[in-house]
Amino acid sequence: MKTVFQSIQDFSDDELSLLDGLITFRTLKKGELLLTENQVCNEIVFIEKGILRSFFVNHKGDEITNCFAFENEFMASFASFITQEKAEENIQALTDTELQILDRKGLEKLYQSGFNWQETGRKLTELEFVNLHKRMISFQKLSGAERYEELCTNHQNYIQLIPLQYLASYLGITPRHLSRIRKAIVF
Repeated sequence: MKTVFQSIQDFSDDELSLLDGLITFRTLKKGELLLTENQVCNEIVFIEKGILRSFFVNHKGDEITNCFAFENEFMASFASFITQEKAEENIQALTDTELQILDRKGLEKLYQSGFNWQETGRKLTELEFVNLHKRMISFQKLSGAERYEELCTNHQNYIQLIPLQYLASYLGITPRHLSRIRKAIVF
């Protein structure tokens, strides 16, 4: 986590050492839930190892995957974390996963400690907004095959670890259609 923060902002050793007393560690087994719908999200996690997915259950009872997060990425129910309202999604480990955890109180302490931490929070929030915007645009401009190719380009090492039905849901296509796309595309 420190390396990612340092890549975003030029922190002094003293500023980075503030994390030492605030970060906790947790492991999740494959299939275990980090957060369930209707819980308030009070943690931002950094994935040291593993894959997390965010999903919700629609009105038909189908699980809809709306996000994956991979090693060296952050994950939370950001809307719930910011508003302190109940989460509308679940967050699940797709593999055995090792996490670094920063809770809401710890983040507030970092923000109160100075400008660099405030600036980092702003930059991470902006990156999350940009990623969400790109995902929304991809559904309007790209085909399912193009969305799959983009995912493979960015996360080739992980694609085989994600069950087909979760990938298909994330891409907005059926598992059958994804199987045809996978046969047609060779990486």
